[in-house]
Amino acid sequence: QVQLVESGGGWVQPGGSLGLSCAASGSIFSISVMGWYRQGPGKELDLVASVSSGGTIRYADSVKGRFTISRDNAKNTVHLQMNSLKSEDTATYYCNMRRDGGTYDWFNYWGQGTQVTVSS
Repeated sequence: QVQLVESGGGWVQPGGSLGLSCAASGSIFSISVMGWYRQGPGKELDLVASVSSGGTIRYADSVKGRFTISRDNAKNTVHLQMNSLKSEDTATYYCNMRRDGGTYDWFNYWGQGTQVTVSS
């Protein structure tokens, strides 16, 4: 059974940096998109960043210029480098990996979430 294992969350002061990593513990192939979503207190789940197998990258407007996403296909991992962190970045961050396929080869996996807290 495939599981997405997240690491790198924790506490950091405003202006600091954190790096998040996510790896698929099971054997999966042809991952179309890897990405990160987040949900802050009292807020809905929102896309933070994603990267496709073709290299297309998307960022939320609120994190552009501060966050960088990358993927390692050989290790089935996705990374999110977060710099210049703000208090409003405080949230639970969820890893996502999906394949855009047909009825029988489609998948959409989610991690359990890792907490990021930005405060003094």
